[in-house]
Amino acid sequence: MNRRNFLVSTAALALQTCISHASAPLQSKSSVPEPDLITKLMRDPLRPQYHLLPQAGFVGDPCAPRFFRGEYHVFFHGSFDGPGWHHAKSSDLVHWNHLPIALSPTPGGYDSYGTFTGGVLPVGDGASVVYTGVTKVPRSKETIRAEELREVQCIATAMDNDIRVLKKRDKPIIDAPPPGLRTTGFRDPFSWKEGDTWYLGVGSGFPQVGGAVLLYRSKDTQKWEYLHPLAQGVWNGKSFSNPVPNGEMWECPDFFPLGDKHVLIYSTEYTTRWEVGTFDRKQLRFHSEKKGILDDGAYYAPRSMSDGNGRRILWGWIQETRPSTAVKEAGWSGCISLPRVLTLNASGELQIGVAPELGSLRRNTTTVNGGADSSDTLSRAVIHNRAGEILCTFKTGEDVCGLELQLRTSVGTTSLIKIDYAQTNGRPFVAIGDKLLPVSPDEEGFSTLRLWVDGSVIETFIDNKRVITTRCYPTAMESGEVLVIWNGSPNLLKSLSISDIKPISHNRMTT
Repeated sequence: MNRRNFLVSTAALALQTCISHASAPLQSKSSVPEPDLITKLMRDPLRPQYHLLPQAGFVGDPCAPRFFRGEYHVFFHGSFDGPGWHHAKSSDLVHWNHLPIALSPTPGGYDSYGTFTGGVLPVGDGASVVYTGVTKVPRSKETIRAEELREVQCIATAMDNDIRVLKKRDKPIIDAPPPGLRTTGFRDPFSWKEGDTWYLGVGSGFPQVGGAVLLYRSKDTQKWEYLHPLAQGVWNGKSFSNPVPNGEMWECPDFFPLGDKHVLIYSTEYTTRWEVGTFDRKQLRFHSEKKGILDDGAYYAPRSMSDGNGRRILWGWIQETRPSTAVKEAGWSGCISLPRVLTLNASGELQIGVAPELGSLRRNTTTVNGGADSSDTLSRAVIHNRAGEILCTFKTGEDVCGLELQLRTSVGTTSLIKIDYAQTNGRPFVAIGDKLLPVSPDEEGFSTLRLWVDGSVIETFIDNKRVITTRCYPTAMESGEVLVIWNGSPNLLKSLSISDIKPISHNRMTT
């Protein structure tokens, strides 16, 4: 499901829920799926076992992740138990406790049709967020093109240690895009504070010009002054009702300092991009210096946070790529990505790796060193229960080689993913599916692949610079064993480590 359809379906779900609850504010309670559904989900080998996902139903964008009073909190859109911001917390980034829905549409209110994505608002002792509220309006007042939906920016605050309920302000803080500007959307705010001034960025764009982040500022978080675009992109020349696929709008922007630079992240044209550069604090504009793609696969709408150790951690929405009929039959859709730690290398480019805390789940590690004897060891090394990690270091050059994962069950063997290395026009690449992705060998000519396998999800990290999230849906409905196959000369293989990953729950509920 792409995000346009996700937003509309979420809004429809919010409306249905509001009608069913008459005019009373929606109050969520902690609950669990029906026993028959739990049994179905726990037997589904495609459902992840160590990624964060809700108890059932679909998952969408992560919202306003934060480290608060010693614990990690991640909010995300979901459908189980009602629409709104679902909520999970963790003390270790690995094991999660599901809490009640923290933010829901209020019937008759300024967000009656949806509580869309938002970010943290740094203010006071409580946990505050900024988010987009949505209502149904006539076409003349819409901000989501051709959907009769209007977006406003809102603030909600929780004063309890668990951030269980976010209390909304009486009215939106920004009730329309800047006067006189024709925009292509108006959602997904983020915020930061410098001195006594708050700044707010909103995802938007301009028709046949390009996506943009609209920048506001405030001294009291009540009255907000529009300044100008913090950054702006370029339209790709195509025309669609939805302005995102043609680059006319940026969704889910995020902006933060990293090292001595600033990083801008946004989602558009069905992908998520990063830019590293400088932030001119006098002109209040971002100047891009380096650019890249954050993830080349089924990954979208990420949000980042700073944790208690000063790390910048990123969470994204891993989407489904199978037919909607299969999703409906499964009873669940999507998950939240593994927490990714962002850093900068010496060249000022973004480096991406999984938080090392996930390493605590490794079990039964087999390490193979290159050479003639490696094939025999590999034949005995398998990943059980479709949950594991593979770390492969190989020599780049003119010779071709590759890695393949195969699922072996009682009904046969199926290929899950193939990674083929070669040189194209003198430059080293790996081919994964229909994507050709550059590798960045070290000074000795070695490159590293790290794959995290979890049910139908595979997150592949290439030299900690390029990432692709793939979905694999083999028809065999049993866990089986995942075989790791090295294709190429054993002398090109420096090392290969294969580990099982321990599930974080006994029933795939991730709690």
